[in-house]
Amino acid sequence: MPNPIVPEDLRSWAEIDLGALRHNICRVRERLGPGVGILSVVKANAYGHGALRAAGVLAEGTAIFGVANLREAMELAPVAGGRDIMLLSPCLPGERREAVLGGHVVTVSSAAEAAAYAAFGRVRVNFKIDTGMGRVGCDAGTAESEAADLARLDGVEVHSVSTHLPSADEDDRFTARQLRDFVVLREALRGVFPRAKFHAVNSAGVLTNGDGGLEIARPGLILYGVSPLPAFQSVFRPVMSWKARVALVRDMPAGAGISYGRTFISTKPMRTVVVPVGYADGFPRQASGNGAGVLVRGVRCSLLGRVTMDQIIVDATGVEGVVEGDEVTLFGKDGDAEIPVSELAAQSGTIAWDILTGIGRRVERFYRD
Repeated sequence: MPNPIVPEDLRSWAEIDLGALRHNICRVRERLGPGVGILSVVKANAYGHGALRAAGVLAEGTAIFGVANLREAMELAPVAGGRDIMLLSPCLPGERREAVLGGHVVTVSSAAEAAAYAAFGRVRVNFKIDTGMGRVGCDAGTAESEAADLARLDGVEVHSVSTHLPSADEDDRFTARQLRDFVVLREALRGVFPRAKFHAVNSAGVLTNGDGGLEIARPGLILYGVSPLPAFQSVFRPVMSWKARVALVRDMPAGAGISYGRTFISTKPMRTVVVPVGYADGFPRQASGNGAGVLVRGVRCSLLGRVTMDQIIVDATGVEGVVEGDEVTLFGKDGDAEIPVSELAAQSGTIAWDILTGIGRRVERFYRD
């Protein structure tokens, strides 16, 4: 697949492989089987990949799109192909009217919250039940009584009932018990909400539990080719690569201090390159001094000293013929070499979700298919 043509004066950019995105949703479909609806999570600008372009590719395999808030729903609506859009987070009181008028599925934790939406017109809701996340949702112990109150409301249609798995990538035993309890609760709520669909599994849940015995699955990270469970990474293709260019090549003597705080002092002469990307672009400052690197001409080069706001400094001593303007891979592939985004995340003490969604607006996106 040919690379996009990137202007030579562009300092940093992300390459988005739409073919990989298509591959990934097909792998998710294979894992779930034909009878389960896919709620494709495209919040946070499709995890930094560009929600409008991602939705166009994902639409064919998607029953419903998931976003975080009203603004994201409004931006996505023109390209959603008529598919429902679910707001996965609560609306502010000032957003409720527009959410109802937009026809979106809104997430509620109580009958009272649903009634506040219904004041603006007929509304479809996703009734969230808290089975261990401790964030949004009705307490599982009061879910049946709350559901009965919800069912009595005029102008409210319960589209779905859901919960969230907080430890699907860390605690198999808790997750299995959580899903069993939710399936039992589903049977109790069937008579109250006979047309509602139930959903719980996220990306890690899809990998470890399939559909969880429910009607909808909510994949997010795996759509973008990153598995929260390393054992499944080979199934998926990373969608994004992050690139930059060499801005300056320097020959440094032994004893030279590198970057703020002079946390790195050269012990011998070395060739360094300055790459015009920093924490203002989303390259994590926490990667400083933790073994992070980049690829220059397919050669892995170590990050030196601290990440600054707009630049990083890299040891390019072992790169033959490096010149200003050369391409640098921050994560992704260069020839046979690769730096996964999960590796950069681990070296920064964070998670892949954080790295992908943190890539800033100075980083232009280029698409290939």
